[in-house]
Amino acid sequence: MFVTPGRLGGVRLLRAHGLGNDYLVLLSDGPAEAPSPEFVRMLCNRHTGVGSDGLLVEAPPDDGAEVGLRIFNPDGSEAEKSGNGLRIFARYQVDHRGMGKQFTVSTKGGLVPCVVAPEHVTAHMGIASFKPAEVPCLLDVDEVVDQPISSSGEDFTFTAVGIGNPHCVIFRDEALLDATRWRRWGPLLETHPLFPNRTNVQFVKVEGPRKIVIRIWERGAGATIASGSSSCAAAAAAVKTGRCDPGWIAVHMPGGTLDVVVSKDLALRLRGPVEEIGIVEVSEGWLSARRG
Repeated sequence: MFVTPGRLGGVRLLRAHGLGNDYLVLLSDGPAEAPSPEFVRMLCNRHTGVGSDGLLVEAPPDDGAEVGLRIFNPDGSEAEKSGNGLRIFARYQVDHRGMGKQFTVSTKGGLVPCVVAPEHVTAHMGIASFKPAEVPCLLDVDEVVDQPISSSGEDFTFTAVGIGNPHCVIFRDEALLDATRWRRWGPLLETHPLFPNRTNVQFVKVEGPRKIVIRIWERGAGATIASGSSSCAAAAAAVKTGRCDPGWIAVHMPGGTLDVVVSKDLALRLRGPVEEIGIVEVSEGWLSARRG
């Protein structure tokens, strides 16, 4: 069972990352109790806690999956889906829990088949949707593709993508994305009234029919150097709008490159490396100091 600050015992965690997007996996013998938002925030704090971009907790499986997963953002909120988090969790299941190389993981954002190979982990992220209700996005159109949006005097053209979690994709023409004010724009768009559940935000530069460069403002985490679901959303939007061809698309981020396959029906397959850093045991003193 998960140990919260109000209960006795210690907490052991596996720390791993996908291209610098790091997660903590709660070590348990099976489905575990979900932590409180307050405890997630304390644990993920990079100055006074262990520090991470999120916490992964095994959950009871749904829909015939072999294993279930709950994903918590560093601000304590819960995410429906995370491409890097899923791939880290899949590697953990194979290396530490004896799972076979292919299995399915149930998340709040849907069922995800995973394939774990020595050099990389692949997650089948579902079919991208641009329908407002499936993002969700409160815009009265058939599909949210190249639509106007404004916030705090800034005007943009955006494409909203639902892949089990919400995304707002902004294509830019600047040669260098870091020359833009994307870090200022990200939080404004994350909390825009059009997105009732908030949204992840991607700023995208298309550099060829199979290559894009992105900067990521992640819902609940802020600026992030890599993101699997953001890579999938940006690639899907690039194909949907005719900016990229279907098939393999290389998605370049500050943390590195992920490969996304976007099929003609907009099904998404994400592939990239996962690196385990080590095991962390939270001290009893740290826990005691935070008990109510």
